[in-house]
Amino acid sequence: MKDAPVIVLLHALGASARSFDAVVDRLAGYACIAIDLPGFGNAVGDTDFTVEEMADHVAAIIRARIDGPWVIVGHSMGGKIATILAARSEHGALPGLAGVVLIAASPPSPEPIDDDRRAMMIGWAAKGPLTEDEATNFVSENIAAPLPDAVMAAAVVDVRRSDSAAWLAWLERGSREDWSGRIGVLHLPALIVAGSADGDLGEANQRRLNAPHYANADVAVIDGAAHLMPLEQPAAVADLIRQHVAIAVATRPTIPPHFARLIASDRVSARTRAILIDRARPDAVDYVPHVLSSGQLATLRALMARVIPQEEGAIDLAARIDARLHAGEGDGWRFADLPADADAYRAGLDTLDRAAGAGGFAGLDDERRDALLMRIEDGDCLVVTDATLSPAQMALWFEDVRADGVRIWLAHPATMARIGYDGIASGGDGWRKQGFAKTRADDPERWEPRATKERLR
Repeated sequence: MKDAPVIVLLHALGASARSFDAVVDRLAGYACIAIDLPGFGNAVGDTDFTVEEMADHVAAIIRARIDGPWVIVGHSMGGKIATILAARSEHGALPGLAGVVLIAASPPSPEPIDDDRRAMMIGWAAKGPLTEDEATNFVSENIAAPLPDAVMAAAVVDVRRSDSAAWLAWLERGSREDWSGRIGVLHLPALIVAGSADGDLGEANQRRLNAPHYANADVAVIDGAAHLMPLEQPAAVADLIRQHVAIAVATRPTIPPHFARLIASDRVSARTRAILIDRARPDAVDYVPHVLSSGQLATLRALMARVIPQEEGAIDLAARIDARLHAGEGDGWRFADLPADADAYRAGLDTLDRAAGAGGFAGLDDERRDALLMRIEDGDCLVVTDATLSPAQMALWFEDVRADGVRIWLAHPATMARIGYDGIASGGDGWRKQGFAKTRADDPERWEPRATKERLR
């Protein structure tokens, strides 16, 4: 699918990249990269078994093969790795991540495995590769209903060819590692999927252990499935991934790869990078206002759409203004003839709706919206019944609103990339700042992103 992010898939303990074959078949049109984690599948010879080493293994593949946005899907053991990579992305070390899908995922905290079952699985591998009976038992205990014969046979083969040392490394150490403090709360769009018949990693534990690490998380439950959902119900898994990719694309303004790499480079200080990453966080689809009412937020969104028309993947300027009002943030001044910022916004939006007539400002077509805003800008808006701001105050308020919207829009990394602004790259964290050697127009530096050079010329 054109402009869609690449979908990266990480498998479960004892599985391999091919455990996603049926899912990938149903994601026709999307570029998919299913990766064998060290010690499993075709990566049996790789001995990087620690959680951090597995994350490094996947990160290297992503850097080598993806030059643009991507979404990561992590199943069970792969889910813990996916969340670690999501944290790296939010901190600027792995740019381009647009969303996360966790399927029966191991959490950042120690995985809740029944002690007796853990001991039994450790015992299987302590003597070497698992026997066919042990592998069959492992697969059978993690499904809700029998699999097709060919699918079952492939799953058993994957378990048997798993490196015993990798199997033990996960059960004895990796699954017990606590990364929760290092992960914190991530703001990427996330979908957490649970099987209705899963035990240790079912819906309750997904909500308790994984959901708190994602500020924008939805939880979906697949009925009639247990732990091995990509094998049990690949169509349902593919549908959920497809839906989440669409949401991730729609809610996240695109930061081109060349600009994402610039942000991640050593020319940008860690403090500046953190600020830019915070600004690039996706807006919540179901944002609930804190200062404005739902109706006032809808009016402000309609107003912002005329002040700064945006394409798909728009920045929700209205929600960000409300969040700033709630946090008490502002530009440090206000017009003396206007009330405090939060009161001015509420009063201005109410007055705008009343001036628009029945249906309010959001109910007008674009032509009538623009005509009304031009009158407000000129200070000759008609006085309306029960208006809370006068025409003169409305002109001042509208000036403030435009300044707020433009400031937030211009400060977003996607906008910086669009207009070719790379002044953020004036120096990293060393004592000697790289700075700019060339300052003439149409004479870019060699390091400047290619897209910027083309615009300047």
